[in-house]
Amino acid sequence: MAMLRLTGTPLIACALCVALALPVQAQSTGRYEAPGLTRSSGTPTSGGDYGLPSLTQSDSQAISGEEARLGRAWLRQFRARAPEWQDAIAQDYVESLVARLLPHSGLGNAHPIVTLVESRLLNAFAVPGGVIGVNAGLFAFAEQEAELASVIAHELGHLSQRHYARGQARTEQTQIPAMAAMLAGMLIAAGGGGDAGIAAAMGSQAAFFQDQLRYSRRFEQEADRVGLQAMADAGYEPDAMVEMFRAMQRMMSLQGGTPPEFLLTHPMTESRISDTEARASQIAVATPRDGDLEYQLVRARALQAIHSRDPRQASTRLAQDEAPAPARRYLAALIDADAGRTDRALRELDALSRMLPDLAMVPATATQVAFEAGRLDNAIARSRRQLRLMPDYVPASRLFGEALLQRDPDEAYRVLRDLAERRPEDPQVFTLLAEAAGRSGREAWGHLARAEQLQLTGRIDRAIRQLEVAKEVARQQDDRAAAIEIERRREAFLGYREALEEFQ
Repeated sequence: MAMLRLTGTPLIACALCVALALPVQAQSTGRYEAPGLTRSSGTPTSGGDYGLPSLTQSDSQAISGEEARLGRAWLRQFRARAPEWQDAIAQDYVESLVARLLPHSGLGNAHPIVTLVESRLLNAFAVPGGVIGVNAGLFAFAEQEAELASVIAHELGHLSQRHYARGQARTEQTQIPAMAAMLAGMLIAAGGGGDAGIAAAMGSQAAFFQDQLRYSRRFEQEADRVGLQAMADAGYEPDAMVEMFRAMQRMMSLQGGTPPEFLLTHPMTESRISDTEARASQIAVATPRDGDLEYQLVRARALQAIHSRDPRQASTRLAQDEAPAPARRYLAALIDADAGRTDRALRELDALSRMLPDLAMVPATATQVAFEAGRLDNAIARSRRQLRLMPDYVPASRLFGEALLQRDPDEAYRVLRDLAERRPEDPQVFTLLAEAAGRSGREAWGHLARAEQLQLTGRIDRAIRQLEVAKEVARQQDDRAAAIEIERRREAFLGYREALEEFQ
C-alpha cells in the first residue's frame, strides 16, 4: 500500500488551528445564532441579535466570492510546500464527514475543499473560502468518530461565526498578512516544527490575541456551542467534545502544564471545559448514528501510514484502544499487502466485504491492493463490479481510471474526465487525466490537464507556460474545442496568479 513519508518528531503538542475569516459586507437582520449565547439573565444580548453574522438569509452567502478566491489561493500555496496525505479513501471519508456537519453549522450552502496533511502532528484547521485541513495525526489521537467530528465541528463554528473578521475589526491589520502568517506557520507545523510552527502562524497576531484574550475566549465559547449543536443535529454525542478537551488537557499535563503558544488563541481553561460539559448534557441528539466502524477503518489506514516503518505499533495501538475486530482485521490486511502478501490480504478484504457490504471502502481497498500488486485485470474487474453497485463512490472511480491507463487509455480518459468535472480542485485526478489524454492521442487536452494540476499545486507560472504549449498543440492539430477551453482557462489562470501574488 502507498505509505506516508512522515517527517519530524513525534507529536508533542496538541493544537487546533484558529479559523480565519475575511471581513464581510453589511449583514442583513436575520442571523445564525450560536446556541445559548445569552446574558446571565437568559435574554439575548441585543434584541435577539448576538452580534453574529447572518448565514441564513437567501440573499447572503456563508462564504463570499472574495473569501473563496483568497482561500483557494492560500490552499494552492499550502499544497506547493506542505506534504500531502494522498489517500483517496481517507479523503472521501473526511469530505463525507464535513458534508454531514455543514448544514448544521450555518454553512449549508458552502462548497468546502478538504486537504489531508501528511503529518503525525495532531492538528486540523479551517481558512477563508471553506478550506478545511486535517492531519493524519488527528486520526491517531481521536479514538472515536464523534471525537474527530467534534474537532471539525468546532472549526466550522469558527468559520460560521466569522471570528477572525470580528477580531480583525478591532485592529488595523490587513487580510493578506494574516493569511500569509497562517500559511507560514502551517507549513512549519506540517514539517514537524510543532509549537514553533504554531507560533509562526500567529505571527503579528500574537499581541492582538493576548490583548484581546477576553474576545478570544468568547470566540472559543461560540465555536464550542455551534459545534456542540451541529454534532447533535448530525447524530453525534456532544459529550465527545468534552472527551477531546479532557484528552488535550492530559496531553498538556504530560508536557509540564505548559500549553503550546497556539493555545493562546484557543484557551483551554477548566471553566471552558465545564461550560461545554454542562451544555452538552442539555443537548439531545436528533437521530443517533449507528456505530463508527467506517471511522475505525480510516483510522487504521492513518495509523498504518504513521507507523509505516514499524506497523506493529499500529496494531498495538488499535488493540490498546479496543478497536472493533473488523478494524483490526482490516489493518492486518493492509500490513499484509504492504509486505507483499497480496493473496492473503485479498482473502481477508474479500471476507470483510461480505461481512460489511455497505462499507464501500473495503472492496475499494481490495482493488487498490490488486492494482499496487500489478494485477491490473483483477483491479479493473473489481472496480467495474463495485461501480455497478456504487456508481458515485469516488475512490472506486479513481482506481478504475488509473488501472485502465495500462489497458484502455481511451476509456481511462473518459472515466477520468468525468471525475475531473466532479472534482475540479483535485490535483491528483488531473495528474491521471493528463496521462490518459496523452496515451489516448488527445495531446492538447493532456497539456491542459497538466496545466490544471500545476495551478492547483501553486505553480502558476509553470501552469501558464503549459497552457501556451497546449494552445500551440491545439492550433497545430486544428482542435478548436481544445483551443476554446484553453483560452477560457487562461483567463482564469491569470486571476489565480493575481491572487497568489498577494501572498508573496
